[in-house]
Amino acid sequence: MVVTASRWNVANAVTIGRIALVPFFALVLLADGGHSTGWRLIATGVFVLAALTDRVDGYLARRHNLVTELGALLDPIADKLLIGTALVILSALGELPWWITIVILVRELGITAMRFALLRYADLPVSRGGKLKTVMQSVAIGIYLVPLGELPTWVHVIAAVVMGVAVALTVVTGADYVRQAVRLRPTAAAR
Repeated sequence: MVVTASRWNVANAVTIGRIALVPFFALVLLADGGHSTGWRLIATGVFVLAALTDRVDGYLARRHNLVTELGALLDPIADKLLIGTALVILSALGELPWWITIVILVRELGITAMRFALLRYADLPVSRGGKLKTVMQSVAIGIYLVPLGELPTWVHVIAAVVMGVAVALTVVTGADYVRQAVRLRPTAAAR
């Protein structure tokens, strides 16, 4: 007998909680013009908490057989909302170049749209590189959220290097997903 997990399970609740944290994160990050050390540290904590829930919901879904179509839909949306919000606000505050935000958001939105278009024919699973990309983006953003102005220069260098790695992984994994989709297309057309 096959048991189907309810859409309203603990793993999906954690994902919905991550989505609910995004506006709170944005408000805290923008408090006092985005330059208050205290508010920035709180915003960093909220971001880290939200980013960690991505691991928690995935673990719960796999461990307790709670994988659902709703969870598969909401999880990447939650990730993109959190990452996208952080990038846009950091760029608006002048702390991250806009070109980085644009490259990452164009890749994320483009790959998401491509995945949805392919859903009728095939599933394009998240690759190890895609998971590493998400981790590196989260780590880089986490560093940029800390009030860097008060830290030594070498911390700024580390932040830039980690963000550079995140951007490179974003571009490379995006190209790999496009390559996979192109290979899947003839198979999908035959169906």
